[in-house]
Amino acid sequence: MVITAAQVNELRQKTGAGMMDCKRALTEAEGDFEKAIEILRKKGAAVASKRAEKIANEGLVLTKISENKKTGVIVEVNCETDFVAKSADFVQFADAVLQTVYSTKPFDVNDLLDKNINIKDLQTDVMGKVGEKIEISRLAIEDAPDGLVIDYVHLGSKLGVLIKFDNVPSDKNEFNEIGKDIAMQVAAMKPICVYREEVPKSIIDKEIDIYKELARKEGKPEQILEKISLGRLNKFYQENCLVEQAFIKDNTKTVGDLLKEFNSKHGTQIRISLFHRFHLGDEKK
Repeated sequence: MVITAAQVNELRQKTGAGMMDCKRALTEAEGDFEKAIEILRKKGAAVASKRAEKIANEGLVLTKISENKKTGVIVEVNCETDFVAKSADFVQFADAVLQTVYSTKPFDVNDLLDKNINIKDLQTDVMGKVGEKIEISRLAIEDAPDGLVIDYVHLGSKLGVLIKFDNVPSDKNEFNEIGKDIAMQVAAMKPICVYREEVPKSIIDKEIDIYKELARKEGKPEQILEKISLGRLNKFYQENCLVEQAFIKDNTKTVGDLLKEFNSKHGTQIRISLFHRFHLGDEKK
């Protein structure tokens, strides 16, 4: 059976697949468009199976904030190469994931795929087109009924932040700029939590053990090792807890000082509730 260029082009318009893939699918399907589409979809599934063990550390981090800044979402969608990450097919898929997460508010990635078969099908289709492993690795959704959710995505969309503030009065629009600065702080300085009380005990115990061992090697007496380690632990908090970090735009004050100044000036009680920092290649939590 002769497959015409017009048929190939029509299938390409319907599926977005490459010309040669469309021609092969139509030839195999003997001109049947529905069968050809099924063949192309199976190709995507085959790619997924073949690439299952591949590492997908490239991709995009995207955010979406509601107009009233009360709701925000952040997603990370991965592929294998930066070339594919910049392709129209992948970018459109990542945006579809973002919009679906925003509109349906799934609990996690599995819930997203279970409840939105169109996303799962689209994922398979894109894998068939680009020939790489495509995965939705993580997502987060935050609501701030009495506050704000603010985002920041670094140039290139490989690093994104979503940060939630509580107790933000609706008339305090001037806080938006400070909130954006703090989101940029999270992106730049990579804190592990907001407050020192949130640092896991396992991390604290490990740090103390390291500080004690360093002090021993420096010849410090055993009886003062605890005091030395606690002093060094304070420095750890200052470097890793958001409110204790030096503010990137003015290192004479901390992020906590910045909030205190604003609250004192405006009679507010704004506080940072939490943040999400998604960076391509980071270990997924």
